[in-house]
Amino acid sequence: MPLPQEILRRKRDGAELTEEEIGFLVAGITSGDLVDAQLGAFAMAVVCRGMSRAETVALTVAMRDSGQVLDWSGLPGPVVDKHSTGGVGDKVSLVLAPILAACGCFVPMLSGRGLGHTGGTLDKLESIRGYDTRPELGRLRRVVREVGCAIVGQTDDLAPADRRLYAIRDVTATVESIPLITASILSKKLAGGPHALVMDVKVGSGAFLPEVARARELATTLVEVAAGAGLRCSALLTDMDQCLGRTAGNALELGEALAMLRGDVVEPRLRTLTLALAGEALVLAGGAATAAEGERYASDALRSGAAAERFGRMVAALGGPGDIVERPKRHLRPAPVIRPVVPPHRGYVAAIDVRRLGLAIVAMGGGRRHPSDGVDHHVGLTEVRGVGERCGDGVPLAVVHARDEAGWQLGAAEVAAAFSLADVAVAPPPPVRERLPAA
Repeated sequence: MPLPQEILRRKRDGAELTEEEIGFLVAGITSGDLVDAQLGAFAMAVVCRGMSRAETVALTVAMRDSGQVLDWSGLPGPVVDKHSTGGVGDKVSLVLAPILAACGCFVPMLSGRGLGHTGGTLDKLESIRGYDTRPELGRLRRVVREVGCAIVGQTDDLAPADRRLYAIRDVTATVESIPLITASILSKKLAGGPHALVMDVKVGSGAFLPEVARARELATTLVEVAAGAGLRCSALLTDMDQCLGRTAGNALELGEALAMLRGDVVEPRLRTLTLALAGEALVLAGGAATAAEGERYASDALRSGAAAERFGRMVAALGGPGDIVERPKRHLRPAPVIRPVVPPHRGYVAAIDVRRLGLAIVAMGGGRRHPSDGVDHHVGLTEVRGVGERCGDGVPLAVVHARDEAGWQLGAAEVAAAFSLADVAVAPPPPVRERLPAA
């Protein structure tokens, strides 16, 4: 049996670890045989020395196999999933999952909560009273089979090695390692058992990796490592230099997603990105020959109301009200204080510090500073303007929804500081910047 410290020494000195050595380390992470100091040393060695593709694949697969791996082989269609690296106003999953279900796919979408300046899909869904984000496995299987989609949280027995390693990375300044990020994301997604995965990798001021080169490197690594682990995966590099859609904040984003499902007019970038991701997923799943064809199928699912019907059935099957799509105001109460933030002069939005908008929502109680924090689902922003759009003369930068006057004052000050105005309009970046096809 190898000594953990000898494996750590080899990695520290720049050696490429074998699949067996990585499997030994992951087994020790899962069992607790490796102590926290050894986990921190391993993570730091990876940050400093990097990992080859083969090492990253081995780490991903070993972490996947550290717990249960879901098996959907009995379903009469392709199983697909989507993952976003996170941003402000990103409510795409709420619309994409029922679209894909309406197009013949099965979507057991394992999602997370918000932490830092980015929102979480589970927090948005928990705005719905009664919705069960942690169903037992039998219920999850039944909902996926009968409805076609279920957006839920990761259970404790899926990729437990990642959960322990991530906790160590969070306190040892080793989060920003692309091999470790890749293994963390993909081990959990692989444990969910999909046949295909589409990645939404954000880039811009509100993204986890704001620099284009780093975001592209992560997207490339995700696609290649997924292929090495036997999963068809493609990635879109998408814009996060402005809020996605017009809303940010849990219940408010849910309301915007419901409006899109009902066929209401929504901010065009939100619709464009959602359909682009749907097109990619349908190609990967074999449901469309081209991304353009997949986008047409997805658009038809929205237009016909089939996607809205799937979402409503999903919510009801997981314990929520049966009329959430048709009567959202019955179930999503407004915040106590709702007022616009008006700029001091008119102009056009030249740039937005999107991360600052996200942190403003956290400060108002709509997000978490620590994983154990509670969330006020009703605070946030609506009518958020985008790059190139005119403000002033009655057009606000955004409308702040707060739980009290102090919260509104705080949010308003942060919103005002986050926007830069110019005398002439500038063109916004496209919602989809690059496409990285499956390897």
